[in-house]
Amino acid sequence: MAQQFFYDEQIRRFLLQFTRIFSNFEVEYGREEDGTAALYRVPVRYGDASRQAQTVLQQNSANNMPATPLMTFYITNLDYARDRVQEPYFVEKRNVRQRTWDDESESYETTQSNAFTIERLMPVPYNLEVQLDIWTSNTNQKLQILEQILTLFNPSLEIQSTDNYLDWSSLSVVELTNTTWSSRSIPVGTDDPIDISSLRFVMPIWINPPAKVKKLGVVQKIIASIYDADGDYNEAILDNDLLLGTRQKMTPFNYQTLLLGNQLQVLEHNAVGEAVETIDPPVSPNSNLLWHTVVDLYGELRNGISQIRLTNPYDGTEIVGTVAYHPGDDRFLLFTVDADTLPTNTLDPVNAIVNPLRKGPGAGLSAAASGQRYLFVESTGSDDGDALSWRGTDGTALIANANDIVEYDGTKWNVVFDASGTSEVEYVTNLTTTIQYRWDGAQWLKSYEGLYPGGEWSLVL
Repeated sequence: MAQQFFYDEQIRRFLLQFTRIFSNFEVEYGREEDGTAALYRVPVRYGDASRQAQTVLQQNSANNMPATPLMTFYITNLDYARDRVQEPYFVEKRNVRQRTWDDESESYETTQSNAFTIERLMPVPYNLEVQLDIWTSNTNQKLQILEQILTLFNPSLEIQSTDNYLDWSSLSVVELTNTTWSSRSIPVGTDDPIDISSLRFVMPIWINPPAKVKKLGVVQKIIASIYDADGDYNEAILDNDLLLGTRQKMTPFNYQTLLLGNQLQVLEHNAVGEAVETIDPPVSPNSNLLWHTVVDLYGELRNGISQIRLTNPYDGTEIVGTVAYHPGDDRFLLFTVDADTLPTNTLDPVNAIVNPLRKGPGAGLSAAASGQRYLFVESTGSDDGDALSWRGTDGTALIANANDIVEYDGTKWNVVFDASGTSEVEYVTNLTTTIQYRWDGAQWLKSYEGLYPGGEWSLVL
């Protein structure tokens, strides 16, 4: 099936620009009543002086002459420019991001709208030759017109066919190559009072094939600067209203990322369907997706400088850490968290996370001391159960449930965090492992480790 024809008027646009060059020249016709010069604008038209056109201008009569002065131009040659041939199969890709248009104010906002990829094919070089004929009825008219034209071309004049910055062939030059003073021969007779002076011009132009325009399915964010005017790093990197700059912030291809310990793994959006933020250490899923494959599409990852930013789903803040490639496994990035970006603890830290049925003070744990705090993963049961080591010096038995936090006051153990009666989000740090945990109303989870779906994490190069 034949492809649809698309007429882009490329040669016509160059001719229009050529017309504009010669559309405002004037000649002097005597004086006005106030003594100022009477000026007449010289019209310019496209088309050669054929016999049929000449007949129309003379109104089909030998007694009428075309009005002068007049300029006409027409194409004399369109030659393939072998000296400007480049790689015919070259394709250049450009990423373009639009700014949001506000219909009410009829102006562009500072936020990003659609994003596109433009694939531009190598244009074809040609030399466009144009002849300009200057019709005059006397030498004075000719001298006035030529004096205005010839000073412009020394030896060429630059033109632009479009104002589209993606059009890499819009610029050209008009070069004056030859001048014919008069079309008359000597001796000059009395039958032809019209004199024609001809100027020849050459324009090196490019004719473009259609470009491919692809709309990106993933919205990218562009951050204009690392520091703002006041030198504030955190505010500047979070300023999403700035469009252009030195850093890119993105969630590539709607991928997920999984943080376990200090290792980040990139996963396709359907690779893991459930959260893995439990107290028990999870296992990294099998995946052949490599970080180099993702990062190289956007730029270069700088070890210890580039960042991964994780969105805390509970308060909307971001947990920031620098990243570096894993030296032995390209599936992982080494993540170094910025402690200042972690959520603030709402509870005092605990000494350890324990199973009270297996360990107790003096039985796998240090002897009871005032201020000790533990997070339980199992219930102690009744005072007749197996948790006798959790009795106080006064003999009072500790009865606590799973997920409770207990503290020793020097005499007995008390429940200081009752999980069954708390639905608000709480944060606490385990002093043994320095890992922070979050209470989500039903269970304790690692506060920032786990699975982050597309849109809840970003890569900052």
